[in-house]
Amino acid sequence: MPRLFSGWRLAHGRGLAADGRPHPYVRAALGKTLFETIEQSELPDDQTYIIHRGTNVYVVLNVYPYTSGHVLVIPNKGVESVHDLSDEVYAELWTMVRKAASAVKAAFDPHGFNIGLNEGMAGGGSQPDHLHVHVVPRWRADTNFMTSVAEVRILPQTLSQSYERIVKNWPSAGHA
Repeated sequence: MPRLFSGWRLAHGRGLAADGRPHPYVRAALGKTLFETIEQSELPDDQTYIIHRGTNVYVVLNVYPYTSGHVLVIPNKGVESVHDLSDEVYAELWTMVRKAASAVKAAFDPHGFNIGLNEGMAGGGSQPDHLHVHVVPRWRADTNFMTSVAEVRILPQTLSQSYERIVKNWPSAGHA
């Protein structure tokens, strides 16, 4: 029987990212959500994969991506529901989603996107205490039996390579 090795899954259990980098923020600091801990970390942004920081929102590469280029747009302050966002943060969140999609489009040229959020545990949220928006690039025929049968994702590049491509393609001020 052929065997597939996915060493990063072992790394995940030890608190490492998909590319094997250590992530000291895997366990949230006392009194903070995981995403608040990442945003407030003293580590350089290229270590935490923070692509862009706005006033109230930041964009980070998902360290357990569905596909290469999968990013998260996250309010700096943890809230559980879209209803808990101020008008200012709500507006910045969705403006940043558009910019993130533009950067990912320029970096990877996907055929489409899945953009959305999973609110609460019942809604499928893995971090229900901190609302975040997924921006997932998609390509025609990008799914195969691996995802549904073996729960395996095929990523053609490392997280560092994805990070560099998106940062390089981040829209300049005034452009979406």
